[in-house]
Amino acid sequence: MKRAILCVLPVGAAGGALLSLAGLVTPIIGMSLGCGYGLIFCLIAGRRVTTPGGGLLWGLAFALLFWLVGPAAIGLLFVSTLPGSTMLLDAVRVRFPDLVGYILFFGAPLGICLGTVNRFPTLQRVGADKFDLSRAAVVGGLAGIVGGWAFSQWMAKVNHFPLIAGLIHLSSWNAGVALHFVFAFIIGASFGLFFQRDVRGYGSSLGWGLGYGIFWWFLGPMTIMPLWQGRSLDWSYQHAQELYGSLVGHIVYGLIVGVIYAAVDRLWTALFIESDPINRQPEAPGSRTLQSVGWGALAGLIGGLVFLPIIAAVSGLTTIAGLVGSTAPAIGLLIHLLSSGLIGISYGLLFERESPDFAAGIAWGLLYGLVWWFVGSLTLFPILHGLSFTWTHEAAAHALPLLVGHLIYGAVTAFVFLAFERRHRDWLLLDPRFAARLGRLRRPAGTPAPAVWFFASGLGVLLQIILT
Repeated sequence: MKRAILCVLPVGAAGGALLSLAGLVTPIIGMSLGCGYGLIFCLIAGRRVTTPGGGLLWGLAFALLFWLVGPAAIGLLFVSTLPGSTMLLDAVRVRFPDLVGYILFFGAPLGICLGTVNRFPTLQRVGADKFDLSRAAVVGGLAGIVGGWAFSQWMAKVNHFPLIAGLIHLSSWNAGVALHFVFAFIIGASFGLFFQRDVRGYGSSLGWGLGYGIFWWFLGPMTIMPLWQGRSLDWSYQHAQELYGSLVGHIVYGLIVGVIYAAVDRLWTALFIESDPINRQPEAPGSRTLQSVGWGALAGLIGGLVFLPIIAAVSGLTTIAGLVGSTAPAIGLLIHLLSSGLIGISYGLLFERESPDFAAGIAWGLLYGLVWWFVGSLTLFPILHGLSFTWTHEAAAHALPLLVGHLIYGAVTAFVFLAFERRHRDWLLLDPRFAARLGRLRRPAGTPAPAVWFFASGLGVLLQIILT
């Protein structure tokens, strides 16, 4: 602990100095704030941070918390959402630059520093997983290229590639495309370097990707890009509104990177690392998959029924029926329930064995509901209507009433799915061999899952309130 404190104090002081250079505080206040923040972060989260990636997520979560209880005043934020309270919301928006500064200068460097320091004792433990640099870079880079392709669809739509090419003093479309995929590969490879030890399932990796994508929106378009172009920093919420499309693009990129990385990394491990011809699994992989599909479908249907009054009041069943060229409310109801079941199936496949209890399950469900608000309401729904998707803050404001419904849907779906999963798991625990194997599948105490729940889900919702 002493070594960790000695490392985070200068990092916190340096972050405070950078915060003063950004014009947010005076140098003395900034350095004092950084040292105090680093000390508090180390004392509270020090034992949970065991990897650089986990440290990054914990640091980002604490930066958000630090902003909420400090300059932002979380009470003002929620009161400001009431009718007639726009002045309070404006007061919170004025403090938006502080959020960016805390994330980039306090949360990220302190988290990575603490995770790196605590990583070495972890590596000395018997049975600790070995870090594979080539596996992290190759798998992460591949995932980054796939995510970059999805992000490029929006960039092509808004003619953003010439602007990217301007970073290397060119203006051609092809140069911008090439540079975009170089950046996508680098960010994806860095995801592998940070999170290889933390990836244990598709759903949690999706969560890491969501948080990492949001972080890169603050670091890339809002900070690195203007500095690279020789412009002064503009961290105002008005500028953030202008970059809202890039925010959604980074979120979609992060989601794809997280899922693709988990899938390819698991395949890599199965082909080149794991070998267990003696210990049998409690059930065949196909049987387990079919169970997750069935449980997820039923959970999604129940979640869809709970979501139905909200979506009927906001969008209307006739609008949903328009996806197949109909105006009948019954057709809209059928499409809604069908899509709810399919999304529930995807939840079951991604999040099996991710939740040790119902609190964790609901937290993952809320995150997944937020994901589908971005992927569904802002992206797929306009496309299925034959329109071009628009990642603008105006479009987000129009879809904002559906955000609560998506969160409720995710929580209900996760709760029902976990009820089925726990009942089956309790039956497996009757066999001591299977109980030991299931015990090895549990996440270690240092999991950054609570951090990503708070940062990705919390900030994902708060940004919609602030920027729309």
